[in-house]
Amino acid sequence: MTGSDPAQTFREEAAELLTELETILLSLEANPDDRELLDTTFRALHTIKGSGAMFGFDAVANFTHHLENAFDLVRKGKIQLNSQLIGIALTARDHIRTLIETPSQADPKEGLRLLSMLEEQTGLAASSQLHPVEQSRAGAQDHDQAKNLVTWRIRFRLAPDALERGTNPFLLLDELCSLGKATVVALTEDVPPLEEMDHNRCYVSWDVVLTTAQPSSVIEEVFIFVMDDTDLSIVQVHSAPERIGEILVARGELAADQIQEAAATQEKLGQVLVKDGAISEERLQSALAEQKHVRSETEAARNSAQANGSVRVPAERLDDLMDQVGELVIAQARLKQLIASSTDLSIKSVAEEIERLSNGLRETTMGIRMVPIGTLFSRFRRLIRDLSRELDKDVALTMAGEDTELDKTMIERLNDPLIHIIRNSLDHGLERRGDRQTAGKPDQGQIHLSARHDGTKVVITVRDDGRGLDRERIRAKAEEQELIPPGVKLNDAELFQLIFHPGFSTAKTVTNVSGRGVGMDVVKRAIDALRGDIDVFSQPGIGTEIALGLPLTLAIIDGLLVRVGNGRYVIPLSAVEECVELSAEEDKRHRGRNFLNIRGTLIPFIRLRDVFASPQPPDLYQKVVIIATGESRIGLVVDQVLGDHQTVIKSLSRLHADVEHFSGATILGDGSVALILDVGRLVLYGQTMESQRDAS
Repeated sequence: MTGSDPAQTFREEAAELLTELETILLSLEANPDDRELLDTTFRALHTIKGSGAMFGFDAVANFTHHLENAFDLVRKGKIQLNSQLIGIALTARDHIRTLIETPSQADPKEGLRLLSMLEEQTGLAASSQLHPVEQSRAGAQDHDQAKNLVTWRIRFRLAPDALERGTNPFLLLDELCSLGKATVVALTEDVPPLEEMDHNRCYVSWDVVLTTAQPSSVIEEVFIFVMDDTDLSIVQVHSAPERIGEILVARGELAADQIQEAAATQEKLGQVLVKDGAISEERLQSALAEQKHVRSETEAARNSAQANGSVRVPAERLDDLMDQVGELVIAQARLKQLIASSTDLSIKSVAEEIERLSNGLRETTMGIRMVPIGTLFSRFRRLIRDLSRELDKDVALTMAGEDTELDKTMIERLNDPLIHIIRNSLDHGLERRGDRQTAGKPDQGQIHLSARHDGTKVVITVRDDGRGLDRERIRAKAEEQELIPPGVKLNDAELFQLIFHPGFSTAKTVTNVSGRGVGMDVVKRAIDALRGDIDVFSQPGIGTEIALGLPLTLAIIDGLLVRVGNGRYVIPLSAVEECVELSAEEDKRHRGRNFLNIRGTLIPFIRLRDVFASPQPPDLYQKVVIIATGESRIGLVVDQVLGDHQTVIKSLSRLHADVEHFSGATILGDGSVALILDVGRLVLYGQTMESQRDAS
């Protein structure tokens, strides 16, 4: 199904609205008095209902209508918003998603159960619903009206005896406000002193700036019963005046020459006009209110136009585009190698221009694929809300760095690992309320999600303020499972890495959330597949932090091309710290030790020719490439550093899926293949070798 199919377009737009709705509902639970959040919730439900009816999703429209009615009652102050209603709305949101995405799997009994719960909360009868045709008309009308918004300037003064005849000006104002977005200013300049006031007379007039899709005839109908005795003016605002003087002239308050004369004083125009008695303070404030209103609506229209100017592109097309760009990068590398020995300057000039365009296209394409990580973080608010209730723990989620961008493929593949980490933090890390009080902590536990750029990587951290990791229990469990020899010395970083071993769990009881020894090993495998690394930091009684270091993209990376024997390999440049020389004499001297002294720091190194069993003798002057992952550093001994290389990552076949030390392959300019080194596995391999030497 293509993106041009109307039903598919509705599904895509509804998916965005439902994601937004979940976030808003969770925010609304914490801030039930926030009118803007409440209005946004109502608009999202109204849009889903109207659009669903237009595109033939009648079941969606009918069900959503009941939820919309409930929040309409909340908006009108007829019922109180509470956690129970929010919980019903969140579950109803899930049911709506099922009705849209997989209607055959939607359980009608679940829908009736939710409507029954909604009726208990609101008192609304579940049988009240719009006919699908009426909903379709309403949705189509809303869609058309959004394109034809007009701003009107309305001024009215009721007859002095209007109150005696039963006219209520507030009802007139409410009806005007119901037509669109309105700004109302009361003009009280004619109100006499209190001792002279007749409480039966109306002294106040009103200025209203109204943005609506309704014609002036509908506005006039608001005043149909008081039209004869009301001083009424309805004028369309055709443009957005930037200066307050232009507004005052357009309103007929002042003449243009009066404005020019006041402006010549070089003081604030409004202050001068009020001081000179040319205009009252109230009429100035009314003009300022109109200025603010019109500017706000103009900006909203501009943003809407920009949003409507965007293009919705299926993810598969972006993936295809990235593949084509990758092939272009490979072809450009071949061209660069072919002309390296050429003396034709014109051909070299063209090749350099192609390289510049290729690099620009690569950056643009990668930028299109970048998505703010906040879209991922917001999914976990619902997870934490539901789990905290299931585990009977009071937990608050805080976030930072939501604007940090990451490749969309990375975002999709990070969802499951982060779910496992958060579930473990909630179940294992955070204490129950009584235990927290005993430890002198606040009753409410904290889970903090953050993201930040660190060089060419993105670091995502999950931190809790719980009990921290139990080092002795981890060690005992690891020795019990024979993961480590009894009594072996391990630092915190090495000890904490054991929790990622398959089947490893320190939970005393098995719950619905954790305790079966699965989860953290899934995290490790997923992060390894993303060429990332995991670091764990923990302090007893203070909390635990798990940091995920990830490359920005999985498609094209900058790499360092090296040679070992006759083979060529790529090391991700983001992991490279420096390169040092290792002569044949030093190589012999270091045999058996495998440590380099780099400015006073001992760094272990491994010889890649030994790891890859290269039959060729080593070069006279070998190089050591110092790489780092997290807090760990290690040296890789190679024969030659060939230089930097734009690396288009190609996945290894299933036949080579279990080959260690490599995360993929790339095609070089001469058409040959170079394997991409898996930095994380090599560092772990080096640490394992050193641990084995220490143990022996």
